[in-house]
Amino acid sequence: MQWSVILVGTACTPLNTFRSPIHHTRVKVVALRGPTRILQEKLRYWINSMTKDLRAADVLARRLYEAGCRHAFGMPGGEVLTIVDALESAGITFHLAKHENAAGFMGEGVHHADGTTVILVATLGPGALNGVNVVANAHQDRVPMLVLTGCVDAPEEQSYTHQVLDHQAVFTPITKATFRLSAEAAEVIADKAVAIATEPRSGPVHIDVPISVADAPARERGIRRAPAAATLPDNETLAQAQSWLADAKCPLAIIGLDAVAEETAPALRAFLEAHQIPFVTSYKAKGILPEDHPLCLGGAGLSPLADTHLLPLVKQADLVLSLGYDPIEMRPGWRDAWNVHRQRVIEIAAEANTHYMHQSSLNIVASLTPTLAALTPATADTPHRWPGGEPAATRGALTKAFPQDDSWGPAGVIAECRATLPPETLATADSGAHRILLSQMWTCHEPRGLIQSSGLCTMGCAVPMAIGRKLAQPERPVVSFSGDAGFLMVAGDLATAAELNVAPIFVVFADASLALIELKQRQRQMTNRGVDFARHDFAAIGRAFGGNGVTVHDRTELRAALQSALASDRFTVISAQIEPGGYDGRI
Repeated sequence: MQWSVILVGTACTPLNTFRSPIHHTRVKVVALRGPTRILQEKLRYWINSMTKDLRAADVLARRLYEAGCRHAFGMPGGEVLTIVDALESAGITFHLAKHENAAGFMGEGVHHADGTTVILVATLGPGALNGVNVVANAHQDRVPMLVLTGCVDAPEEQSYTHQVLDHQAVFTPITKATFRLSAEAAEVIADKAVAIATEPRSGPVHIDVPISVADAPARERGIRRAPAAATLPDNETLAQAQSWLADAKCPLAIIGLDAVAEETAPALRAFLEAHQIPFVTSYKAKGILPEDHPLCLGGAGLSPLADTHLLPLVKQADLVLSLGYDPIEMRPGWRDAWNVHRQRVIEIAAEANTHYMHQSSLNIVASLTPTLAALTPATADTPHRWPGGEPAATRGALTKAFPQDDSWGPAGVIAECRATLPPETLATADSGAHRILLSQMWTCHEPRGLIQSSGLCTMGCAVPMAIGRKLAQPERPVVSFSGDAGFLMVAGDLATAAELNVAPIFVVFADASLALIELKQRQRQMTNRGVDFARHDFAAIGRAFGGNGVTVHDRTELRAALQSALASDRFTVISAQIEPGGYDGRI
């Protein structure tokens, strides 16, 4: 074994050890001055750049590093060991989760913090299939994700059947693209995968990596993908939109997750304020402008109670603006929520409307930020909108419908958490009745202040997303809200929180029931079946995995538990004991 030592600075501090993947030359890097992590990354990149021969997995990993990826999550098997080694060598930290589904959601938590593409690593067969749910979620929630799976070599799969299945056939319906890595085209495939995953609308891309290909020699040839240019509608279309904006007396905007993905908040604020247009957001777009903004009417999507106030306002509007609005988040009540035969509708979206959940009078397939900038007047001439004051009345009605003063129950839990936790707290929500109530009551002051599964509405997402979010933003308080059934699905990854030394707060709504399904069951006058289960000691589970655990029965106990959790350097599970039926009439 050959050793090379690089010295930088004046006082020796061991930094890291790197391996040349083909020649197996170990290089010890010793840093002497400057931020350790920055030196480590620069030296690693320099060393790899000097290495003429790389494995195909190294080429793939380096391209992902250059695309901004710094974290990967998964559960390795023998078929992906080279991938994991290559990721780490490139500067991408691999984090071991306890289930591939949870691993993908941890990656999504990081993505919502820093905007980077999620990397999910899964071995062949059951490992790949365990990740199907989170990949489908990324597809419907427009999350950029690279799914790296190991597979047997093509000649071997002709006669070897153990754990062998067609991964590409499995992932084709739930990804934007799927590739099989080759050594000769490793860099091309990597660049194509990143480009496809991140271009609007974002989503998952799958790369199947045969065992021998991962280890095969490969070269980089400096191929780079060009950034997509911002697109603008033609002048005639802009003139039509400007004319309709000038004519409107009662305009209303519906804002969705495309606006968040484009980071269009500044342009959106300028446009809405210049035209004095009240707006509703989807749940994923909550906080794109602070929800205490006078034009904001809050979130919508799954709450029939909120819809009783918001949908009539939509029907009263003479101009509806669909701004980065993807209706994949919305319940059936939002299908054809407006009528293009009597209302003007301007839709600005990243993709053409092929879902037909709603229609538009003027469809603009273009980048949202430059289009809104082109439609924002240069001089302020505040128009008089909604002379009857309907948006203000709707906002008041929503405040009464979702009060913050319940003494206990699910609404009391949410209200106390919002009142006690700092305004900068980041939140994650699992699917279930509590999520609908939380999405109406939890006030957001920034984009992605509350993250959840809105397209697929999958259970078990909140806990791992909170772990990933806290890993990426350790300085911010992070709270996760789960129903007891959803929490049980992923409780094992509390061990991951302990191993990563992160300290989110996990709030569990403990009513021993699939509350939303039980409510629907009663609404259909059906017999109670398959929705109730035993009460469990969730606080003890938290303590068993190395965190804190507290059971609370009222707002005073919850407030004390939250304050202790904020001061702790370990995660905390707070089991809020509530009675079944607490969501009746509230969502």
